[in-house]
Amino acid sequence: MKEAVLLVQKGVIQEPEDIYYLTFEELRKVVNTNQLDYSIIVKRKGDYEVYEKLTPPRVMTSDGEIITGEYDTSNIPQGALIGVPVSSGIIEGRARVILNLEDADIEEGDILVTAFTDPSWTPLFVSIKGLVTEVGGMMTHGAIVAREYGLPAVVSVENATKLIKDGQKIRINGAKGYVEILS
Repeated sequence: MKEAVLLVQKGVIQEPEDIYYLTFEELRKVVNTNQLDYSIIVKRKGDYEVYEKLTPPRVMTSDGEIITGEYDTSNIPQGALIGVPVSSGIIEGRARVILNLEDADIEEGDILVTAFTDPSWTPLFVSIKGLVTEVGGMMTHGAIVAREYGLPAVVSVENATKLIKDGQKIRINGAKGYVEILS
């Protein structure tokens, strides 16, 4: 990163983070020559903003085929968020919407709402009483750990971290696969 600071000081780039928009070979050339067509970075920053707004398909095969489907909503309360039931039980509590593990501020009895979990999230499961994720299935990390801890869980709830607000009271039905926003 010190090279990036030097490039800023020399006026080659505008901010140290600009180096992340260059390939390794491009960066090597810029460091050696102190020259750069800055329009490359401007274009890549613009592309990044566009890509950041895209939502990837929920399921894609290794051949690139996008699989779509619909949930059976016949036994789901109106307005409930639908997902995949992965650990049975019904629980109500305060939603804690956490996008980054380092931002976790969980209190005993909260319901974790996140995009996904991996093994680094496991210590949080000791304090929570339910789980909602945007990604997952029966054999994903969050589902398995929720079953091990006996926590109701619903995964694959589309846009859960946007539709559920941090601090709202929610109800999870881990047997039927839905989440209700109560307040």
